[in-house]
Amino acid sequence: MASSTGSVPPQQPLFRAVASSTRQIHQLLKCISFTTKVHVQITQDGIRFAADHSRVMQGVAFLDKALFTTYTLNLADEEAALPQFQMNLAALLEALQIFGATDLAARAIKSDSEPYRSNLRNYRPDAFSHQALGMPGTCCLVYEEDGSPLSVILEETGVKTQCNMMTYTPESPDDIPFDRQDLSFKIIMQARWLLDSLSELAPMSPARITITASPNAPYLSLSSGGALGSASVDFSSGRDLLETFAVSDRWVQSFKFDYIRSASEAMRIANKVSFRGDGQGVLSLQFMVEVEGGAVSFLDFRFVPYITQEDEESDSEAGEET
Repeated sequence: MASSTGSVPPQQPLFRAVASSTRQIHQLLKCISFTTKVHVQITQDGIRFAADHSRVMQGVAFLDKALFTTYTLNLADEEAALPQFQMNLAALLEALQIFGATDLAARAIKSDSEPYRSNLRNYRPDAFSHQALGMPGTCCLVYEEDGSPLSVILEETGVKTQCNMMTYTPESPDDIPFDRQDLSFKIIMQARWLLDSLSELAPMSPARITITASPNAPYLSLSSGGALGSASVDFSSGRDLLETFAVSDRWVQSFKFDYIRSASEAMRIANKVSFRGDGQGVLSLQFMVEVEGGAVSFLDFRFVPYITQEDEESDSEAGEET
């Protein structure tokens, strides 16, 4: 005899998104893998992954909802807090490459052998890659409720794998402040030019890189020195190199070379980079990455400069006045 009790509809997860491929997600998140943990915030427009290193370097990868075939965020109301948590980025990257491990390993070997290879030759699939063979596969991200694991469900050629990523209470670190109203310069250029510049400076094993933007020649200069010598790369202001060039006053700041080099993966896959510096000396590198289907994703890096002697003197003078 059938029960008269009606079936209870299953509760909808707080968040669920499905992508037709993990390649683009893995490609973007790998650019901020300079630290193990990331802060994740899920919004109506996409998923924001933020990585921070000692409050002197920050990388943000935003996965726009256009990257997913379905994207659903079930909030109680419009004023409800957006879900956010921390998680292990290395574990997530490992899970995303379960089915594409062979292709990714081959690219990693090429990348390690030539770490400054430009985006012209990177991520180009061979005739036997999963992409070229057209092997079907989907990736589903599910976050049931606050405090639950983030589930990564991968399905390819009839094989389904579910990985539950442990989430942590977010520390909610503040973003490195960058004053867009006090820009000292803004330069838009091909990302590969910046990558090639680092490849010229890297053989000197530099500890620092000095970036100079000036309204006069040399308009943009990247210089460094190390145990093996010094080198510099200068850019002219022609539109063939610098598509946008706006410098209000001469801007000179030094940064740790390894921090700038940590963004080389973004330089490798991006089409363009917006190169900006504010009045406090903070450097912003915003990369535009064109993905399959004509969509565009952005990667944002911010760097805090070394304190210069002038800054120290101004701080001491302010202390004496007080």
